[in-house]
Amino acid sequence: MELLETQDPEKKRLIETSDRHKHELEKEVKSISDKTERVVKNALIIGGTLALTYLLVTQLSSSGKRKKTKAKPSEETDEADSSSEEARALYSSPSFVSQIGERLATQATALLLGIAKDKLGEYLSNRKQKDENS
Repeated sequence: MELLETQDPEKKRLIETSDRHKHELEKEVKSISDKTERVVKNALIIGGTLALTYLLVTQLSSSGKRKKTKAKPSEETDEADSSSEEARALYSSPSFVSQIGERLATQATALLLGIAKDKLGEYLSNRKQKDENS
């Protein structure tokens, strides 16, 4: 059967054209799937970065907050007053450790947002180039 197809030059040309179009379509599908995979990876990286930043900030900021307990009235009011004043002094001025934690959280947030900004910029430039090529 193949011998008959190759003897007719018109059929041979059409079969070659068909094969060429098939290979071009396969290349385009592969290219589109690769681009889509890259976009999805970038979106996951950006989303993960933002989620991680949010978790870090909420964890570090909530560790500094503590519930205030009401002092129960007792016969030793002087002692209760002095202990509540000490507690207020401790909570009113941030400790050295909490200041370091806040600075680390700020630096981590800035770093992660910078990475997210770069990835978003890459995505937008790729998208712009794709629109220009179309």
